[in-house]
Amino acid sequence: MSSALKQIFLMIRVNLGSLPRRVWISLSMVLSVALVVAVLAGFLAMARGFEAALQDTGSPGIAVILGGGTNQEIGSDVPAEAIRSLTAATGGIGVARNAAGGMAPAGGLALSREIVVPVDVVRASDGAEQTLSLRGMDLAGSALRDRAVLSQGRLFSPGARDIVVGARIADEFSGFAVGDKVRLGAVDWTVVGHFTSGGSAFESEIWADLEAVQSAFDRQGQVQSLRVRLDGAGGLPALQEHLSAFPGAPLTALSEADLYAAQSERTASLVRLFGWPLALLMAVGATAGALNTMMSSVSDRAIEIATLRLLGFGRLPAFTATWVEAVALSISGAALGILASWLAFNGWQASTMGVNNTKMAFQLDVTTDVALTAGLLGLAIGIIGGALPALAATRLPLTSALRARG
Repeated sequence: MSSALKQIFLMIRVNLGSLPRRVWISLSMVLSVALVVAVLAGFLAMARGFEAALQDTGSPGIAVILGGGTNQEIGSDVPAEAIRSLTAATGGIGVARNAAGGMAPAGGLALSREIVVPVDVVRASDGAEQTLSLRGMDLAGSALRDRAVLSQGRLFSPGARDIVVGARIADEFSGFAVGDKVRLGAVDWTVVGHFTSGGSAFESEIWADLEAVQSAFDRQGQVQSLRVRLDGAGGLPALQEHLSAFPGAPLTALSEADLYAAQSERTASLVRLFGWPLALLMAVGATAGALNTMMSSVSDRAIEIATLRLLGFGRLPAFTATWVEAVALSISGAALGILASWLAFNGWQASTMGVNNTKMAFQLDVTTDVALTAGLLGLAIGIIGGALPALAATRLPLTSALRARG
């Protein structure tokens, strides 16, 4: 091992060994870095959890047909004439056909007419009013959600005022147990079942029969979207080509995966837009704190550094040892911040305005990439905040430092 490396390792050991003398100011740097990392990780975990909830919702094998040139169900309208033309189509139009023995007639298109109505529900825990999505659909609609599974009860009956409730709503709101009566709008509905959908956004919805919803909310004949099962990998282009020939208002066909991915990106980007500036502002303060901590460290060890320099130690070992100390403290703070964020945020239930401008519940998710991104910001605080004090250690006036302690 070269002489310079030996000097570097020795000075690093001396620096780290003197930390107990400066425990409180060093701890303040660790905690400030930890706070920055935890705050950024919290925002990123929120964005990641929201993205996961919506991305898990979409299936590439399902397409959503919207009318009126919009890419959201709210504001869309699919004319009755277009629905009749589509269901009467023969030949390959990119949509799969129903198999025998299912809920829909065999040989017909695997299709569900749907409408979403915002409904206000009072949360019993705090009395807050929340807007939820009541989705009216054909009976085949549940089969077009690949991950949806009944966990309790049964599906709604055609024409009846029955509702099937997503797991997240059933967990958060009282009065949605199977058999309960719930007032939505101006009429009472009976909860006949609960369903799960792998944690996707569907679990924040209430499902009911299309015609029952149209009647209860004075939406007779209105259909906002059609959900169809695609016929293989080439189904979506074939369907889009077929719809392009329809007269009147344009109809748009999107894969369910693309629809929800685009919606998740907008909200997740907004969360990051707030999170990053706040974290960077805090990081500036933490960097100033790191600078103060390391300058104090250099001042405290002035006589040690001067002695080692007079004994023949070079400037590089003095610079490296001080910088390594700053980086080590920032790594400790980053690790503490990541641990705190995981304990505080991972799996925490949150909600926001989601698809169709209604409440959507999701779980914060402190993933590896979230931890790595937040941890790198913490590391950067030590690297930047330790550079100037490390430079100061190399320029320490040796004789004056010794006289000051002499």
